[in-house]
Amino acid sequence: MNDEMLGIILAGGQGTRLGKLTKSTAKPAVPFGGRYRIIDFTLSNCANSGVNTVGVITQYQPLELNAHIGSGASWGLDEKNSGVTVLQPYASSEGEKWFEGTAHAIYQNIKYIDSQNPKYLLVLSGDHIYKMDYSSMLEYHKAKKASLTVGVLPVSMEEAKRFGMMNTDETDRIIEFEEKPEHPKSNKASMGIYIFNWDTLREYLVNSFSTDNKLEDFGKNVIPAYLAKNESAYAYSFSGYWRDVGTIHSLWQANMEFLSPNNSLNISDKNWRIYSKTEALPPMFLTDTSNVNDSMVVDSCYVAGEVNHSILSQRVSVGVGSKIKDSMVMPGAVIGKNVTIEKAIIGENAMVGDGAQIIGEGDDIAVVGYNEAVGGKES
Repeated sequence: MNDEMLGIILAGGQGTRLGKLTKSTAKPAVPFGGRYRIIDFTLSNCANSGVNTVGVITQYQPLELNAHIGSGASWGLDEKNSGVTVLQPYASSEGEKWFEGTAHAIYQNIKYIDSQNPKYLLVLSGDHIYKMDYSSMLEYHKAKKASLTVGVLPVSMEEAKRFGMMNTDETDRIIEFEEKPEHPKSNKASMGIYIFNWDTLREYLVNSFSTDNKLEDFGKNVIPAYLAKNESAYAYSFSGYWRDVGTIHSLWQANMEFLSPNNSLNISDKNWRIYSKTEALPPMFLTDTSNVNDSMVVDSCYVAGEVNHSILSQRVSVGVGSKIKDSMVMPGAVIGKNVTIEKAIIGENAMVGDGAQIIGEGDDIAVVGYNEAVGGKES
């Protein structure tokens, strides 16, 4: 793909539903699957789709995310005619430019987008786990002669109550948008993936923010405005693995699914690699007291305890006598001796003291936050 389509990743949300895990970092920077950060999937999709120039809009707690993205080299996005630009709020003679919604964030970065001179704008969320070829979506957009194309995923009618839903005609033209409808009319859920003709979207945003400031959000404002003016808007159906990991339970569930060798995400696919910024670390070490089953244990882990159906990220230490089951442990966490962890997420660099018990039940996943220290006394 040439530079006709610019990618913009929205990565500035606070992610309040992840509670302790996003207290000091942006949601797209949250670790996933032992080696990755959530944003790695969207950035890798861009690189694999030939979207060579990407802007990442950040706002909330951006330090760790900025350090992870760096120059974009980990995704091959630092070569000639490519690049990643981190776009943060800034002050100007016109005042401070904080982002007040998804569409408002695009408006505030019009100068950057214009500098890239794209014909099409690909708008993405930085907090989803999936693999998708955006070049196929662009071909669909062109074939339909669309002004807007929205990526949609079929969901059950019960799940449809939690999503923005696209109601379409027999040609997949969008005729109605409903936000979290009590009585859904279709099963086509918006994935938060949009391709816009940039000139048209630009005109809508400039007109709005010079008059009524109403077009702050794509789902709530821009799509309804497009439909009201009979713009050519189409739904592009996606049928692969896709998870919104915006809650503690959904993040835990996606990590547990990641353990399955039959997971349709197929992380081993050589034709669609998921890249990440990685450290050069020593191998893991399993002591003669360790017992590891059905788990992922990655670089520089030290394990002297029992680990079942769990993920240990880089530099995790597990003391003798400890038992970890159905859990995800983030990088640098230290698990003491005789600890029990079940159905839990342990945050980055957390300290779980000797004898502690961290146990979740049902849909209630136990969580230890980033750099949090718990336990410490043998029970």
